[in-house]
Amino acid sequence: MVVNILHMYPDLLNLYSDRGNIECMKRRLLWRNIDANVIELTTESENIDLNYVDIIFIGGGSDREQKIVCEKLLCIKNKIRKYVEDQKVLLAVCGGYQLLGKYYKIKDEMLEGLGILDIYTESSDKRIIGNIILENELFDNKIVGFENHAGRTFNNCYKPFGKILIGGCYNNFEFEGVMHENIIGTYLHGPLLPKNPLVCDHLLNKALKQKYEEFLSLSKLNDDLEISANSLFCKKFLGKRKF
Repeated sequence: MVVNILHMYPDLLNLYSDRGNIECMKRRLLWRNIDANVIELTTESENIDLNYVDIIFIGGGSDREQKIVCEKLLCIKNKIRKYVEDQKVLLAVCGGYQLLGKYYKIKDEMLEGLGILDIYTESSDKRIIGNIILENELFDNKIVGFENHAGRTFNNCYKPFGKILIGGCYNNFEFEGVMHENIIGTYLHGPLLPKNPLVCDHLLNKALKQKYEEFLSLSKLNDDLEISANSLFCKKFLGKRKF
């Protein structure tokens, strides 16, 4: 078995070690004797065939970098739309998450999005910066990460990535991100997946099940260190409750 992972524009979208999400997926596959093939689509790349891609990852970047990437993404908008319609896996963090929506309004400028999701983003004078903890009933552990963004993304109709327990204080949002079919969109940096291996395995399982009819589920890994780190993080910011 092999999983083909496409890292979109790592030369521009790699804030707060977002590249670590790629490394986490690779390692958690290789530890299970499943091959991981990583393809990088950079601003210098001429073409990309998404038919052979199993997971797409889009990271975060500054507004300037997002503008450059958005022009590139709009050129392959139909390919990405077909990829999503084929029920393949896509993880988008921060700037990448914003670009999946209809638009990102930056003061008086409107940045056109891919329109893959029925969401939109508007910038604010106040940035949301700090640690964030989410709760999602699909996962036994809390989802932890770091956020730093001026954008406020409005989710019109999708299940959120999680309920906010800590973080997002300036906009008083109760929920964060989007979890729709095989797409996860979120503001969580850190990077997200090494801090939350259950989320990583969730995406890998979906990719493998979509690709291989005979595939049932990933084997268990020893995540004691990751679980311990998650528990300590949560106790520090949520109090000395048992998780």
